[in-house]
Amino acid sequence: MKNTIEKILKFTHDRDWDQFHSPENLAKSISIESGELLECFQWNSKFDHDKVVDELADIVNYCILMADKLDVDLETIVLNKLIKNEQKYPVDKSKGKSDKYNNL
Repeated sequence: MKNTIEKILKFTHDRDWDQFHSPENLAKSISIESGELLECFQWNSKFDHDKVVDELADIVNYCILMADKLDVDLETIVLNKLIKNEQKYPVDKSKGKSDKYNNL
């Protein structure tokens, strides 16, 4: 993953796009790309796999740029959030359920 992150950052640097990548703009871009991913499923559950994968990649790219901008390690923040979620959603209360943690 480190190599992938380096390539994404180089791609951005080579084009001098970092100037546009404030946390606010990156958050907007993540949301916009998420909307484009959702659009792939707009009318039914049939979808173009390649289009979905491209939109997912766009979201991940912007998330990587956001993590870089915030100077956080993606693996660390994801694992820390997983620990929080394990506490909020203990297996014995949440297994097989889609309820929000405050309704378990």
